[in-house]
Amino acid sequence: MKDFDTDPLQDPILDSINDGVFTVDNQWRITSFNRAAERITGVKRKDALGRPCCEVFRASICETACALRQTLANGRPVVNKAVYILDARGNRVPISISTAVLKDSRGNVSGGVETFRDLSLVEDLRKELESKYSFADIVGRSRVMQDLFQILPRIAESDSTVLIEGASGTGKELVARAIHSLSSRRKKRFVALNCGALPDTLLESELFGHKAGAFTDARKDKAGRFAAAEGGTIFLDEIGDVSPAMQARLLRVLQERVYEPLGSVEPVTADVRIVAATNRDLSKLVKKGTFREDLFYRIHVIRLTLPKLRDRREDLPLLIEHFIAKFNRLQGKDVLGVSDEVLARLMNHEYPGNVRELENIIEHAFVLCHGALIQIEHLPPELRGDDEHATAPGIAGMTLEAMERFLIADALRRHGGNRKAAADALGINPSTLFRKAKSLRIELPKNDGRRKTGRR
Repeated sequence: MKDFDTDPLQDPILDSINDGVFTVDNQWRITSFNRAAERITGVKRKDALGRPCCEVFRASICETACALRQTLANGRPVVNKAVYILDARGNRVPISISTAVLKDSRGNVSGGVETFRDLSLVEDLRKELESKYSFADIVGRSRVMQDLFQILPRIAESDSTVLIEGASGTGKELVARAIHSLSSRRKKRFVALNCGALPDTLLESELFGHKAGAFTDARKDKAGRFAAAEGGTIFLDEIGDVSPAMQARLLRVLQERVYEPLGSVEPVTADVRIVAATNRDLSKLVKKGTFREDLFYRIHVIRLTLPKLRDRREDLPLLIEHFIAKFNRLQGKDVLGVSDEVLARLMNHEYPGNVRELENIIEHAFVLCHGALIQIEHLPPELRGDDEHATAPGIAGMTLEAMERFLIADALRRHGGNRKAAADALGINPSTLFRKAKSLRIELPKNDGRRKTGRR
């Protein structure tokens, strides 16, 4: 029997690298185990040599989908597959693995080699980012989102009506759900309804319910959304699209906290918090006479305005990571991230559909991606760069330094040269912005923008 007390394949070069490396023979016995492998697994080399790799390298895929076994079976290497192992102390360690076939001097398969990288620091940093820059599935490090995170708990404590304004896809329902989940009503239901999707007759029945015989086909009583949300929160999306008649009925609920089901003359008390949302400018609709002024002020008690995604580009890398983690969970994949070129394309896109559009882009990429990184060819056609307008000149392959330069210059442009406002939007101190601008050779606008915006 072969003596495994010594390690003939051990090489000082392998011991000098930071990635773990081990090799196996055709019987899956470990023949080589470098120092990084010892450090990551907690298993000494002398204890690993000669043992079956599944006893030493206790990975989450050993029993069902061993990557090294697949490589030896089909000859195709695995690259950067995200898994986790249990180390010698029983701790869960996230790693990425790569595998390849080993051949002897005659070209015959003699075993396999697996390299693995400890992702503990990456995971810790991701958790720190998530705890600092996420709030009830709302993600952002920009100043406007951090300000939102600060005030949401205080808004949730009250029972006042809230109006959330923002373009389609900016996350209005997420904010409404966050308010509900933080409130004293969280044990009761959160009920959402898109008011703009239904004609008046159906909308009235959906909101307030109806009695049997109230209209054709109304064969039995039906409770409405207000009844379903009793004690909880009702979210009325696209409230700017409801007719004047329905506005009058909603006004009564807000003023008197009662409503009447369709076909009934008996008022029903409504113990419901109302959160409304719109992608329209209600104040302009009031001036035009298409939205009731008294209803506007009733729902305008607390007003939140959500920014468009193109106005908070600094949040894009975090959002991309968030959606990649989400679809990894949903689809059982191990996508690690996006390539530099993909990140550059995503940073440069205008996002008319806002956060919802970005989520759809990542979901589209997941369908096509079968590797560790999302590449250009996995993106929707309009983002693949098939035409001359797909990316700005020189943006493809953007480095981290170039990305910082892009974000700082974009923030200064959006805030009319106002250094303080640009720094606030980026979530950094003005002194940090000045220092980075100098080191990145960004020419600051001659007009500092303070007179234009009133910032000092």
